[in-house]
Amino acid sequence: MGAHESMEHAEHAEHASGSNKGIALLISVIALFLAFSETLGKGAQTEALAKNVEASNLWAFFQAKSIRRTTVQAVSEHARLSLGTVPDEATKAALQKQIDDWQKTAARYRSEPETGEGSEQLAERAKHAEHDRDLAMARYHHYEVASAAFQIGIVLASATIITGMMVLAWLSGLLAIGGLGFMAIGLFAPHAVHLM
Repeated sequence: MGAHESMEHAEHAEHASGSNKGIALLISVIALFLAFSETLGKGAQTEALAKNVEASNLWAFFQAKSIRRTTVQAVSEHARLSLGTVPDEATKAALQKQIDDWQKTAARYRSEPETGEGSEQLAERAKHAEHDRDLAMARYHHYEVASAAFQIGIVLASATIITGMMVLAWLSGLLAIGGLGFMAIGLFAPHAVHLM
């Protein structure tokens, strides 16, 4: 091997080493984006699960309040129908007072703004929790797509080092840009693109 050939091999090795450093940097940057995407995705998934449990609990509380209200209304109506059969005025007055109390209780079960635990308020809170759950799930799906794009991008960039095919590095970069796009959609406009 002559001096000229040795110089060519050294220049080629130096060029390959330089491009490998660039690919390594690309892999590092994509891995950083992947870490952000995975963290955001896990947070969104946890939020969705928590809001699902909250909505379920609120709907159960709503059902309990509705059953109580219906029971109190039925007893009150039965007592109202019995008023005509009560001969004693004092008993009739006491029964009427009890009917009035039951009606107030039924109204309180329907709407209790002070505590937020009337059936109307519970239904509103449950719907709000469901909305938050759906928003978190939409975010989660976008972060998952972004993570997949970043992972495939890392694989393609790694394959560039082995094969020397720079087109794989370009595809890797495009996937990283696509992943960033899905991260941005998940963060700022999760309902802009419907995945599921």
